[in-house]
Amino acid sequence: MKKRLLVTLLSVTTAALLLAGCGSSSSTDTAEADADATEDAVVEVSVEVEPATEEAEAGDDQEAADHVADLIDAIYVQEWTPETWDQCEEAKSAWDALTDEQKEMVEGEEADPEYFGRDTGDASLDDPRNQDDIGENELLVVSFGTSFNDSRATDIKGVEDALQEAYPDWSVRRAFTAQIIINHVYARDGEQIDNVDQALQRAVDNGVKNLVIQPTHLMHGAEYDELMEAVDEYADQFETVVVAEPLLGEVGDDATAVNEDKQAVAQDVVAAAVDSSDYDSLDAMAEDGTALVLMGHGTSHEANISYTQMQAEMEDLGYANVFIGTVEGEPEGTSCEEIIDKVHEAGYTNVILRPLMVVAGDHANNDMAGLDDDSWLSMFEASGYFDSVEVQIEGMGRIPDIEEIYISHTGAAMNGETPAVSSESSEESSEAELEDGEYTATFNTDSSMFHVNEALDGKVTLTVENGQMTAHVPLVSKNIVNVFYGTAEDAQKDGADLIEPTEDTIDYGDGTTDEVYAFDIPVPALDDEYDVAIIGTKGKWYDHKVSVTDPEPAK
Repeated sequence: MKKRLLVTLLSVTTAALLLAGCGSSSSTDTAEADADATEDAVVEVSVEVEPATEEAEAGDDQEAADHVADLIDAIYVQEWTPETWDQCEEAKSAWDALTDEQKEMVEGEEADPEYFGRDTGDASLDDPRNQDDIGENELLVVSFGTSFNDSRATDIKGVEDALQEAYPDWSVRRAFTAQIIINHVYARDGEQIDNVDQALQRAVDNGVKNLVIQPTHLMHGAEYDELMEAVDEYADQFETVVVAEPLLGEVGDDATAVNEDKQAVAQDVVAAAVDSSDYDSLDAMAEDGTALVLMGHGTSHEANISYTQMQAEMEDLGYANVFIGTVEGEPEGTSCEEIIDKVHEAGYTNVILRPLMVVAGDHANNDMAGLDDDSWLSMFEASGYFDSVEVQIEGMGRIPDIEEIYISHTGAAMNGETPAVSSESSEESSEAELEDGEYTATFNTDSSMFHVNEALDGKVTLTVENGQMTAHVPLVSKNIVNVFYGTAEDAQKDGADLIEPTEDTIDYGDGTTDEVYAFDIPVPALDDEYDVAIIGTKGKWYDHKVSVTDPEPAK
């Protein structure tokens, strides 16, 4: 809108009169006349001025919001660089400078107003556990991570605190595998959490000798594999390194391979769900027509069979009204739509949704309990099949019995425990003579760093020729460059016959492959432990004990 600006001008005559009166001894009448002349000389002039338009102001607002969105997208990445912390701080500073209206306009590829604006609880209740002065014994707890402060303090910190209490002689430290989450927490709350490389380097810098790593991951999936690769890079920096089992333990060969860990988790999570409901028992829940739906993440990794195994375990326990689905819809038949149909066809009219996740973070709050049309809560309600749909936003990390499973896994790793082979089967196998040919056998090792690639489930090809046995052992990477049949001391002597690597292509079954080193290692006898030394890219030799068991003719 154009505005009129009133400008008062004095005529040249009036100005002259005023000048003439300055410093003179004129009479009062003369001064009054001058004033009258001045008043008569007032001229009203209309001047049109063009102010900033509403469109221009809106454009400035959007430009400021877009700048913040670009800064958020720049730190919404999985790779850390030396500039990462500065980028996080710049994004937060730019966000704080926005008006409330501008903040609502922030929208980018990953950015939205909730990145900085959502209240997820008090970050000060958490402990990043990135302190130095670790000592010789470190227990590194590795999690995927979450930007939800309350869940991080309750679920992840809950596991860490339980482990610290159980093992007071070990320094518990933290690492997250998701750099995206690390950046989010630092940018918004100023809490700096180590990624795996940073945590391992911190351990090296602090002179840690014995390192035990406890993943809080649910299974031996992609995140676990990436962790193992990262740890492998640092293995020769410590006297001992061992990685404990994730929550559900070994994956198993098929849908019916359920171990004690999966049984315990099934019982514990169902018990926690009942405790958080209005029912006295799962049976009472079923009698009232209520189904418990546990939402996992899902994965295209071969470990996705773990969800099928968990469903089988629920059925074995008689938990007919418990259904397991996944956000990713993998394995097949676990999508939200599929679970809705299964619950409806089973005749249940009420539903309780709960995450089958260690942490009740983004997936639990948004994918499960969010208000958008594609959340599980919204989809269950929109189906029209159910009288009520409730949510329990609670991660498994806060369940005391689940924490006990982690404590048990850590203790087993500290004690070097491996699955025992009965004396009877060992004796029979040792006495057996294998005919020349190829066999599939299990390669056992005392090291979580030196082992068969996870895609092979611990199996190797055992070749018998003229009574001599050799195991072909594909590893997880190319970080081990030589192997020696014997001790590390002997490996460093002149003339030592080092085993050179060959290259194998590993097919992970999800469309991805990897080139790794493999070694043809002599086997003096089945079932008996013997010495093997390895050297990595850092140039240091390490002693290990290995054995080969359970040979079967190759198919």
